[in-house]
Amino acid sequence: MSKKRKLRVGLIFGGRSGEHEVSLTSASGIMKAMDPDKYDIVPIGITKGGRWLTGENIHQRLLDAAAGHPVLAEVSQQLVPEKEKALALPMAETGPLDVVFPVLHGPFGEDGTVQGFFELVGVPYVGAGVAASAVGMDKVMAKGLFQVHNIPITPYRVVLRWAWQTDPEPIMADCEAAFGYPMFVKPANLGSSVGVHKAKDAADLRAGIEDASQYDRKVLVEAGIDAREIEVSVLGNEDPIASLPGEVISSREFYSYAAKYLDNASTLIIPAELTPAQTQQVRELAVAAFKAIDCAGLARCDFLLEKSSGQFYLNEVNTMPGFTPISMYPKLWEASGLSYSDLIDRLIELALERFEDKQQSKTSFDVNQAE
Repeated sequence: MSKKRKLRVGLIFGGRSGEHEVSLTSASGIMKAMDPDKYDIVPIGITKGGRWLTGENIHQRLLDAAAGHPVLAEVSQQLVPEKEKALALPMAETGPLDVVFPVLHGPFGEDGTVQGFFELVGVPYVGAGVAASAVGMDKVMAKGLFQVHNIPITPYRVVLRWAWQTDPEPIMADCEAAFGYPMFVKPANLGSSVGVHKAKDAADLRAGIEDASQYDRKVLVEAGIDAREIEVSVLGNEDPIASLPGEVISSREFYSYAAKYLDNASTLIIPAELTPAQTQQVRELAVAAFKAIDCAGLARCDFLLEKSSGQFYLNEVNTMPGFTPISMYPKLWEASGLSYSDLIDRLIELALERFEDKQQSKTSFDVNQAE
């Protein structure tokens, strides 16, 4: 019996967003867990400046670069020459790939941009498509869709950078009149709690909007509620399933970037201590949110469970969540019976299944058949 051919998987990491380092950490866990008898891994790194690189030890070289070591001048292959970056096809030197796993978090990777490139070149890829990725990344657009689908969300305001820079006082007054304190401030298009602030007074609110507007032209200001943070992992394409829910007990006042990645003191409670009815409700809401943005492959749905009312509010849908072995997304599936390595296998299977399904769609039209 002939041995089954291994799949060539392009693992893409790094990227131009503020979540570059998080991406490198996720990619490290995935590379270690992928079965070498099933896959040939083709590492593809993207620098903070947007250069696509491949070759030996490129992951370590990007880690060194992120730490401030000037090693990138020695890369073995440069997929995008500096002078031709805008026109070159960045995967030209990798050879044929069976599937791409874009372990990219934040803008220029999780927002539909790189997904659009994969669609153009006809390569299967893990995760959500162009529209779902773009909507999932843009918290303002996502909230509008969730409202249409009757998925509960907290009250919010949208602050445009140009309006804030032109005249901040009416914006301050509107937010204070609508919500009172505390409020949460965040960039509309970013993740990993980068640029997120809890505003307890006017000075906090002003400083929070100033900081968040450095990362995006749209800033989200949300009413603060006293809540537990509950997260659910979703997996699938047309018929997605939800994991057991987990709870985040933050080491800080809220689940900030430092609480997630620096303190090493936040606690993940898996499964979350919920009633059976609450567990069923939040899993159903997670699947509904996944479907609302037409997601595919994977997503982590983050909820706020208000302590006083017992009401769940959807906070966001993360279409490419953190993927280290200790991240919430794989940990929830592990608790639900799916190991880290098996989860990677399943995501690759889903990517190939979705690609095959797309091939059924016609891309031409016979004008002679027009009525």
